Amino acid sequence: MQRVTITLTEDLATELDLFMAKSGAGNRSEAIRDLVRRALLTRTDVPAEAPCLAVMSCTVDQGVRNLGARLAQRRLDTHDHTLATLSVPLDHTTSLEIEVTRGTVDSVTRAAEAQFLERGVAHGALALIPVGEDAARHSHEHSHGAPGHEHSHIRVQAGFGPVEG
Repeated sequence: MQRVTITLTEDLATELDLFMAKSGAGNRSEAIRDLVRRALLTRTDVPAEAPCLAVMSCTVDQGVRNLGARLAQRRLDTHDHTLATLSVPLDHTTSLEIEVTRGTVDSVTRAAEAQFLERGVAHGALALIPVGEDAARHSHEHSHGAPGHEHSHIRVQAGFGPVEG
């Protein structure tokens, strides 16, 4: 880690201390790291081809004609990018839908925006998590002695990196 010294106005220091108390941060450094990390993930100049994981959430009115079927078909059409889905019934017609996908910033953003535009979909939110993939592939022997399959791992990155231009 690098040590960075900053100067804050009294008002900002007070706000930071309030944030610390509400968030549970143990000290100002933890609070500032959290705030900076969150701010960097909201950049709008992220490269479109940057790999990421995406967590998309929205409410869905299941009473809207064929909406549930259209959303299910979209997930089937993108099965190679969809990692997990969760549907939480909220009342007799509304559910909270949560989907974790993998792709490029551009592809997951376009998919989320298309879903948010559907009639009957509301409260859409998209969180992007920058990732990279290990270049080295390996396998693990299973505990029951069966050979493992060759694979690599996704690694969560601190940010999307510098943007060239």
